[in-house]
Amino acid sequence: APGSALLSSPVSLLFLLRFPSATYTPRSAYPPARSFQLDYEDDCFRKDGAPFRYISGSIHYARVPRPAWRDRLLKMYMSGLSAVQVYIPWNYHEPLPGVYDFAGDRDVEAFLDLTAELGLLVILRPGPYICAEWEMGGLPAWLLWKPDIVLRSSHPAYLAAVDSWLHVLLPKIKPRLYQHGGNIISVQVENEYGSYYACDYEYLRHLLGSFRALLGTEVLLFTTDGTQVWELRCGTLQGLYATIDFGPGTPMEEEEEEERGWEGPGSVNSEYYTGWLDYWGEAHASTSSARVAQGLEDMLELGASVNMYMFHGGTNFAYWSGADFKDQYKPVTTSYDYDAPLSEAGDPTEKLFAIRTVISKFQPLPVGPMPPATPKYAYGRVHADLLDVLDVLCPSGPIQSQFPLTFEAIKQAHGFVLYRTRLPRDVLDPTTLGAPPHSVCDRGYVMLQQEYQGTLERDGQTMLRVMGREGDTLDVLLENMGRISFGANISDFKGLLGNLSLDSSPLSNWLIYPLAIDTAIQQGWPHAALPKSSSRGRAGPAFYTGTFETPGIAWDTFVKFPGWTKGQLWINGFNLGRYWPPRGPQQTLFVPGSVLHVGRPNNITVLELEGAPPTPFLLFLDQPLFNRTLTATE
Repeated sequence: APGSALLSSPVSLLFLLRFPSATYTPRSAYPPARSFQLDYEDDCFRKDGAPFRYISGSIHYARVPRPAWRDRLLKMYMSGLSAVQVYIPWNYHEPLPGVYDFAGDRDVEAFLDLTAELGLLVILRPGPYICAEWEMGGLPAWLLWKPDIVLRSSHPAYLAAVDSWLHVLLPKIKPRLYQHGGNIISVQVENEYGSYYACDYEYLRHLLGSFRALLGTEVLLFTTDGTQVWELRCGTLQGLYATIDFGPGTPMEEEEEEERGWEGPGSVNSEYYTGWLDYWGEAHASTSSARVAQGLEDMLELGASVNMYMFHGGTNFAYWSGADFKDQYKPVTTSYDYDAPLSEAGDPTEKLFAIRTVISKFQPLPVGPMPPATPKYAYGRVHADLLDVLDVLCPSGPIQSQFPLTFEAIKQAHGFVLYRTRLPRDVLDPTTLGAPPHSVCDRGYVMLQQEYQGTLERDGQTMLRVMGREGDTLDVLLENMGRISFGANISDFKGLLGNLSLDSSPLSNWLIYPLAIDTAIQQGWPHAALPKSSSRGRAGPAFYTGTFETPGIAWDTFVKFPGWTKGQLWINGFNLGRYWPPRGPQQTLFVPGSVLHVGRPNNITVLELEGAPPTPFLLFLDQPLFNRTLTATE
């Protein structure tokens, strides 16, 4: 995952702290074929006995619909890359303890086989923690069912879960290692562990032992950390190859340069940042093509191996976007475009061609043209009617509790939970409804007698003024905006972490509804059901639906939300993610053509959380929009 360091002198800043493994193999002992090893004597990688340097790019299969995998990988190959770097998000594959999903978009074996088919080597980062601005850094939310668990440590409950997962995952990886005829040349054991507070060497040694036991002794295992001494101190381990990450222009302290030094062709930058991520409410990040290209050329001239993070960023579909915590909670946008060489929709950019030109100076490019940008289409307007059918979303009924329970306590990983109680007395004058600081995780949409009152927000507004009668229904819809993926502590519980109070008197007797919205929509609701009520432009959480048809072919497109506030969008049951145009910078959501139907209607479902425009409609465009505030007439 990205760090915060940037670089001024590439020569002085490229360095590697590494430790020799327990055994040393002289060059003369290398087998003639199918080996990938580190030669400490000549300070270089050796692939099949010959000196080797890789130029790689990151792609996350979980952020790319499966029908687009080949297109993205082929464009990476045609850019001159010899390898791709791939994360495996644990929570994407084990949604519940012992329940595994490797089908469809989650078929990581099919993705790895496709990389081999296209002639790309793989640097694999299988977790258990990946960061990547992914929900909880790839760790499953069900780990927090044990509230006292210490994540990324030698805590017995955590190690037991990790071991169970690795025993499922790594046997799928072993046959694809380079030494066994596959294309995986190296495997990461932990990710930026030096930035984590635990600094538990026993945990790192346990992971190293597990990877060796399950993958064998020949595979090259490595760690990745930032450039600071304190990061390397806790993130590296004897017997593990240590790599670093930094972007173009990162300054180094002189004493740190002298302590580590540049060590030559064997050095690796595992995450050379081609751009940066976006947070809701901040400007769209961008990094100039010239700057990225120059930094890459400087490293390649020194003989380093480089992985560009990201080469193709993709999209945080559904609820998979994570969050950072830097003084306050900072949720990541749905788009993971990253200002990368391949855009969110997989289109080659100016930056890609600048990088391709640099690579051509150091190694031959594949023969043939770069695949073109995929077609895009502006589908026009879609009008949508409100559907307000809440009981379908929680068929098992509510959980009763004296006080609010967290998402984790009721075993709800993502999405939304509705908390309901009643006013204990008449409130005839405006009275404060409030929550303790940092106890609304992450946004609470408050309704009294089904009338929207306003929103409570983590690190933001924590109180509203309300009026009502004894027995009136108070509803708070809690939204999980993504668990923290990077920072000191990623044990990020969701829901109401503290009790709401009315004029300082705690409220009690709650009904808690874990909402299975995605399940209902995938089963055809609300398009297959008659609405119980309907209105237009009502404030507060409400569903809107509509249909549209494609003009004979399903092309990629982008949808924007004129006059809408914040919510979630599904097309044909596929959760495209969160929209939030007033907060920005992202103004459109990417719609892969692979989720669209041809020759029959496409169903749209919108959950608007705060307020839709008086005449709700969506617009479909052929390009994304960032850093704009839209109006209802656009």
